Amino acid sequence: MKFPRNARIFRGQLDAAPFAAVFFLLVMFVMLASLTYTPGVHIQLPFADDLPGTDKPHVTVAIDSNGRLYYENQLIDENDLKNRLRQAVKNSLDPLTLVVEMDEAVTFKTFLHLSMLARDAGINDGHLATLPRVFASPNLRSVQ
Repeated sequence: MKFPRNARIFRGQLDAAPFAAVFFLLVMFVMLASLTYTPGVHIQLPFADDLPGTDKPHVTVAIDSNGRLYYENQLIDENDLKNRLRQAVKNSLDPLTLVVEMDEAVTFKTFLHLSMLARDAGINDGHLATLPRVFASPNLRSVQ
């Protein structure tokens, strides 16, 4: 059976109005999406290049700009954190590493206090969490 073909290739001019309408709708969605609430605590991690990570078992503690401590995504006070870290050390077969997600505005004194608290709980190794740079610094060595 042969079907009749009535389709023809469009050779006229395209109307710009539908494209402009779609473009402005996309712009509106992007602008409104930036206004939506994202739950959680905003922590601005520092930027660094080529820092090693860890492949060992680890626990993560976050410190916001006001010095509040967060463990397992929950606000926690120092005594409870110390008890939870001791429990994590007791439950782990391998030595644990402390990964600290610290806001840029946190003082060294607060970081040192957290390090001593973790040491008292039995964690001797620690790392600072950082963000990679968006653009890596150029290699300044000359090629000869």
